[in-house]
Amino acid sequence: MLIRATEILHQIFGHADFRPVQKEIIESVLAGKDTLALLPTGGGKSLCYQIPALAQEGICLVVSPLIALMKDQVDTLKSKGIKAAAIYSGMSYREIDRTLDNCIYGDYKFLYVSPERLKAELFVERFRQMKINLIAVDEAHCISQWGYDFRPPYLEIALIRPYHLKVPVLALTASATPQVCVDIMERLEMKKAAGFRQSFARKNLSYSVRHVENKLEKGLEILSRIDGTAIWYVRNRQSTHQIAKALGQLGIAASAYHAGLSMQERSQRQEAWMNNEVRVMVSTNAFGMGIDKPNVRVVIHNELPENLENYYQEAGRAGRDGEKAYGVLLANKQDFETVLTRAELVYPKLDFVRRVYQCLANYYRIAVGSNMLSSFDFEWNEFANTYELGVLESFYALKLLEEEGFIGLSESYYSPSKIHFTVDPSRLYEIQIAYAKLDPVVKIIMRTYGGNVFSEYIKIQESKLAKSLNIYENELIKLLKQLEQLEVMVYDQRKDKPQITFLTPRYDAGKLPLNFRRIELRRALTLEKAQSMVRYGQQSQLCRTQFIQEYFGENTDEQCGVCDVCIMQRKANNPEKAENRLRNKIIETLTTSGELTEKQIFDSIRLPSSEKNLRMLRLMQDQGYITLLPSGNYAITAHE
Repeated sequence: MLIRATEILHQIFGHADFRPVQKEIIESVLAGKDTLALLPTGGGKSLCYQIPALAQEGICLVVSPLIALMKDQVDTLKSKGIKAAAIYSGMSYREIDRTLDNCIYGDYKFLYVSPERLKAELFVERFRQMKINLIAVDEAHCISQWGYDFRPPYLEIALIRPYHLKVPVLALTASATPQVCVDIMERLEMKKAAGFRQSFARKNLSYSVRHVENKLEKGLEILSRIDGTAIWYVRNRQSTHQIAKALGQLGIAASAYHAGLSMQERSQRQEAWMNNEVRVMVSTNAFGMGIDKPNVRVVIHNELPENLENYYQEAGRAGRDGEKAYGVLLANKQDFETVLTRAELVYPKLDFVRRVYQCLANYYRIAVGSNMLSSFDFEWNEFANTYELGVLESFYALKLLEEEGFIGLSESYYSPSKIHFTVDPSRLYEIQIAYAKLDPVVKIIMRTYGGNVFSEYIKIQESKLAKSLNIYENELIKLLKQLEQLEVMVYDQRKDKPQITFLTPRYDAGKLPLNFRRIELRRALTLEKAQSMVRYGQQSQLCRTQFIQEYFGENTDEQCGVCDVCIMQRKANNPEKAENRLRNKIIETLTTSGELTEKQIFDSIRLPSSEKNLRMLRLMQDQGYITLLPSGNYAITAHE
């Protein structure tokens, strides 16, 4: 079976060899064992379930909370000729029904599902009929209340296992502490699970923390010293635009990215960055998940993330190609205080949470006891401002409601328009005869998309169809809606907004069954994780990589040798060697370039004009190596 797996790796995915630990994980899954795999960001998690699924008869169920990532995976698999589908918030009942039927009868190999769908009767009934070969759980840390991103719908995964008792479960995560790993195995009811862990150490990634007040200046200095593509993470949308604009004015191609942009804008900016037309993406943490760009050379953080799990994942987007890369955290005293203050706000007072829940019900006019698994477009700011709740406060209240399993929140994602004829061709022909204006529309759809439009949902672009018919796009949309009203077609218009899903029938807000004990435990855990993040940023004794490894339960005496702490200790142990290296660099630069200003010297050798480096310049002048000319430039001292 491993021979077949290797063939799939070469022929379908085009890789010469497995990455570290991948082969062992795949062997374990093919042997039918429940398996837990910890692979860092960029470690190739998806292949660990895709290859075993393709090597065996049947379909693989993939549980993932990230809609954008699911859609990317499905599109990638389809581009390779592999049948794959996804079910997530915002899809109509009819589309879900058709997708599940295709997974039973249509020779599909992958079904991606968001976790809240697992308890729907429609899903459970069809899941029982599927020939499942593997259940893969991505972002498996979400099942653990000790994890940083607990999601109660993940607890439904264990409840579907009895329908396919002999099918193994593969749990995948990039960041989990030992306590979380134990919880994952218990919650997924894994029997004699095989565990595989790739080291959290990234030998090519240099971590550093810079304590500065002027972060823009320090960021510019970093970008001047490190060539190549960069991500610059900031906390809010306003900062993305401010920093991107400042970089652009200084001749550095930069783009702002956040969830408030339209999908078209986000796609265009992401594509420009992926194609190296834009060097720096200045973004909130909305950017990066599932972005597989191997040559990112530096990831800068403008503020401290909430916890080390987030920081490790985000900084880990640098250097996926194995070449030297940098993760730089810019921080000041205020940042350390802010991350701790925010941690205390994450779990708001329960009376406020109930008020937010009541406002949601009012916002969507939902009656008590109704609307289970109903999804709606949702805009944070608009909702918070409508009820004067405060954007940040309502955000945390909604996240708590999500953790408690009452609602599901999905990131803003683009879902293109889709159509599906629900009648046979003869009935459709009757409509074409009866409604002359609809006849050209039906004909162009059939010419463009063929007979598949009768058997599955087909993505369409209204603008292209309208152009072919020589009519305006809004006129075409009216005609498509008319076909839907005549009940011969489903027309699911494109979406470009975040979704909120009610995972339970609506409760009376005053009787909302909140789990007080669990909330208190999570509140304490959140603060503890924030404190670990602060310790990482403030300490200067332990190798940064070692600090991260120890946080995730990986004990080692080996230092990375490339982080700021290791470099500082090396210089402290051998100051003369470091000074000689700097002296030689300055002499070499002036010998090659002739006369240079102080700034030009340090720009050339890609070092800051720090007090320590300026001291070396003065010392070299005193020692007669270099001369300060009347022009203000430095030059090599001429000896007679």
